[in-house]
Amino acid sequence: MSDWPEGRNGGPGERYGRGSASPRPESARAMPHVRRRPAPPQSPPHIPPQQGPGYEDGPGYDSGYNTGQVYGGGGQRGGGHGGGRGGDSGYVQPRPAPNWGRRLKVGVLSLVVVVLAVSVGTYFWADGKLKREVDLSKVIDRPSEGDGTNYLVVGSDSREGMTAEDKKKLHTGSAEGKRTDSMMILHDGSNGPTLISLPRDSNVEIPSFVGSESGKKFAGTGRQVKLNAAYAEDGPELLVRTVEFNTGLHIDHYVEIGFGGFAKIVDAIGGVEMDIPKAFKDKNSGADFQAGKQTLNGEQSLAFVRTRYAFAGSDLDRTKNQQKFLAALASQTATPSTILNPFTLYPTMGAGLDTLIVDKDMSLWSLGNMFFAMKGVTGGEGTSMNIPLSGQSVNGNLVWDKAKVKQLVEQLKNDEKVTVKGS
Repeated sequence: MSDWPEGRNGGPGERYGRGSASPRPESARAMPHVRRRPAPPQSPPHIPPQQGPGYEDGPGYDSGYNTGQVYGGGGQRGGGHGGGRGGDSGYVQPRPAPNWGRRLKVGVLSLVVVVLAVSVGTYFWADGKLKREVDLSKVIDRPSEGDGTNYLVVGSDSREGMTAEDKKKLHTGSAEGKRTDSMMILHDGSNGPTLISLPRDSNVEIPSFVGSESGKKFAGTGRQVKLNAAYAEDGPELLVRTVEFNTGLHIDHYVEIGFGGFAKIVDAIGGVEMDIPKAFKDKNSGADFQAGKQTLNGEQSLAFVRTRYAFAGSDLDRTKNQQKFLAALASQTATPSTILNPFTLYPTMGAGLDTLIVDKDMSLWSLGNMFFAMKGVTGGEGTSMNIPLSGQSVNGNLVWDKAKVKQLVEQLKNDEKVTVKGS
């Protein structure tokens, strides 16, 4: 009796396919149909949330084979990374949307930290460069303080730090020591800034004072001298004392800059544009200007503010040019292109601070306020003038108009709008 299923041809020794031992060609055979007994009814298996219709084997079917998942993988369907048994079955979790609000806050905070760090570093760098050499506590018998802030701004003919070539180029000469070449009072108040030039040939009285170096008190004798002689006699402290005594105005801060520093500031910002109404030339200062708009470099700027012999009004005309130039310098320096550009800002600040001399109580904040007040004079927010004059003394010095000066000082002290007209 054969063990093969009914309907099969051949015996047990017969083989299928290649390698058959039968000499006859192998013909096509029909595979018997094996009927599978129906499976007993089963309760539906628990389907995890990740499975369901659309998966390969369908719901509830377990072939016992791997479903195509790679154990230990993530969960990306379609040949990516499948999860192992008991883990993710391959469902793709959506990536969360970027939190742009948080990213913006982090970016802004980082920018603020950087700006603060640079600002603090710049502040201490600049503060360390200030030469606080003038001690106003040595000035005696001072007038009472008023509203607003009063700066005494002095341009000296100091040649400190200049080489022989610099002196020749800038036509400064080689005189020893230093003298005041220009003096101005800048009042910064709520009614706008007021810039008042004090001609160096002004006739003033030297009051009693305490020597800045000796500490010795010198009694006033009523001596009448030119204003710039006070500086030459005992420096900034006596100059402040003399200005306060002859005007009755309290000076809050002192600022002085020499020839070399002045020229370097102008060159650092790339020159200052000026509109010169009339051509003039002066061999003493080296000035040689044509009429019209032009950009002055450091050498030309120094010649412009020092020229006096080319004008009929001599020192009075020179002070007007000095006011015009300083206001233009401040206006063209305090611009975003200078302040926000470190390649311009630091050379400009360095050039000015290297030669700037201030009082011991001067802060960078006060210095900045002075600078922007100077800019305001050009911007039409303030007033520029010479101190009122009444004529000349017997020795040729310029005499102040005492009545007008008193009225002017009262307006400045009370921080009122200046109505007094200068010379």
